[in-house]
Amino acid sequence: MAYTDRPFAPDGARVMTLKERIDAYERLMRLDKPIGILLLLWPTLWALWLSSPGLLRVDVLVIFVLGTVLMRSAGCVINDLADRNIDPHVERTRERPLAAGAVRPREAVVLAGALLLLSLLLVLKLHPLVLYLSFFAVAITMAYPFLKRFFAFPQAGLGVAFSFGIPMAFAAQMGEVPVLGWAMMAATFFWIIAYDTEYAMVDRGDDIKVGVHSSAIVLGRLDVAAIMGCHAVFLGGMAVIAVREGLGVIYYAGLAVAAGLVVYQYRLVRERDRELCFRAFLNNNWVGAAIFAGIVFDRLFYIPVPR
Repeated sequence: MAYTDRPFAPDGARVMTLKERIDAYERLMRLDKPIGILLLLWPTLWALWLSSPGLLRVDVLVIFVLGTVLMRSAGCVINDLADRNIDPHVERTRERPLAAGAVRPREAVVLAGALLLLSLLLVLKLHPLVLYLSFFAVAITMAYPFLKRFFAFPQAGLGVAFSFGIPMAFAAQMGEVPVLGWAMMAATFFWIIAYDTEYAMVDRGDDIKVGVHSSAIVLGRLDVAAIMGCHAVFLGGMAVIAVREGLGVIYYAGLAVAAGLVVYQYRLVRERDRELCFRAFLNNNWVGAAIFAGIVFDRLFYIPVPR
């Protein structure tokens, strides 16, 4: 018997097997779609490698990787709780567990609380400054899903949330957040605006119908130009950081690969086709990976830039 054919329990939820319930929780946390984890993780990894005075501590790396998975999962649960009455009316989201009735709201609240608590326990093993910064990280994670109801450019909230692992990484290893950390966060903010606008272009029609805001709506026909402009600011900012920090040829090679991927994204989004815009969004995983590879291999095999 398919899940959608199962009878209802007295409280209105459908009767589920244990396997179906685990699968519903997995989908609620988006563990079946790891692109969000990767996009959140790449900037954190950049910062961990650049802030490490020597060899990166394995325990710090493990804590940040696990913390990224937990926080992104908690953010997805909170987002679906906020959108549980909207998602059934949007083509891409109508089958999400809360929207489809596979998970009860109170279950989602408990799950989100457990994920946030586990994240807190991880943070307690790091420098105290990371704990203080984590309070803001949790606040923006909880606030972001509601921004699209009253803020015309909610992608800015995601830009802060998804780049905040950078100052936390610097704080964990240096006990402070230097100018480099805030500069990296600022540059990464524009990258996040770019790729989340590509994502918003997929849902633009449905978002207009249900009455929520997005950057794709407010930008209108300037969406593609704005995306490319944000990518340019991001790549330019990362190049300036490289000059200030004296990074080598290999890092610039990684940055050049990232720039080539951005050009490819332009070819995808310029016609505003929903499927191609989503492919452009997914392509940003490779942008993050290219920059990370440049940082790691530059540390291992440093080649100075010719003067």
